[in-house]
Amino acid sequence: MYELNLTGTATIYDRHVFLCYKSHDTWPSHLESSDSDPLPKLFAATLKARKDDIKLKTVLTICEVREDIGLSDGDVLIFPEMIKYRSLKESDVDAFVEDVLVNGKPWTFGPQEPISGAYVFVCAHNNRDRRCGVCGPTLIEEFSKAIESKDLKNEVYVTACSHVGGHKYAGNVIIFSADKEGKIAGHWYGYVTPNDVPVFLDEHIKEGKVIERLWRGQMGLHAEITDKVNKQSVSNGTTADKKENVPVETASQGCCQGAAGFSCCRDASAEGKEVEKKQGRLPTCFRKWDKPEVFTAIGVVGAVAFVAVAYGFYKKSH
Repeated sequence: MYELNLTGTATIYDRHVFLCYKSHDTWPSHLESSDSDPLPKLFAATLKARKDDIKLKTVLTICEVREDIGLSDGDVLIFPEMIKYRSLKESDVDAFVEDVLVNGKPWTFGPQEPISGAYVFVCAHNNRDRRCGVCGPTLIEEFSKAIESKDLKNEVYVTACSHVGGHKYAGNVIIFSADKEGKIAGHWYGYVTPNDVPVFLDEHIKEGKVIERLWRGQMGLHAEITDKVNKQSVSNGTTADKKENVPVETASQGCCQGAAGFSCCRDASAEGKEVEKKQGRLPTCFRKWDKPEVFTAIGVVGAVAFVAVAYGFYKKSH
């Protein structure tokens, strides 16, 4: 369901770690627990096991390998520190987490590389949710075109990322770049369409402005601060009180109008399709019933069928 106010829908955390791993269209639904993908599974499990030892609340997300922008399989990006480590392997995970994330020191077994510019991560985790699977690649393509046309190849980098939460807000975008004070901030945005891409490049990345109408939250911005910002936005009329500022998509222009007319952004029916897919398709006459009613009806039908069969045998034997 489309929501006018997205403020406060982002994860509350202090540091974001991205593990570069394969292509987004190969990622299974729950990549961090997949036996066929041992590196992200081990990294996620180690972070979870050591979370009480890590001072900063840290989020792990998988991002797509993009050799053209210097992201290879096993590379690790860390924000807001703006550093990169190359070619992490399964055998390295324990030592890496211990050195870098627990103790806050450079990794003993690999050089620390500083990174610069702006990094744009777009959720395109199709096997987790169709909405991001439709919106994500479209947005990445649009960002890539705009970056090239504005000659920003060495300043802005875009790639796909795995599930970040809030698929109903697709397209979901996270941008790490310097704010007006030069500090690295990680801003979360939702309901992003291709038409918004120039705004992000010209205003958010170039000028450090937050695009309030699409803003979900920010890395390092904790609950009490987010709540204060949310209340301030309402009092200023930038959310539900000012509907004209909220972008409205049509079937012809929305980034979520995918193959076979599949619609996802700001469309409650998409959420219904996801639920139906997960629960299994029921006959039309059952779809509006609650589960207990469905099970009762099925039980009654089964009982009637049993009686009918038994009666048939009775008639044949007499």
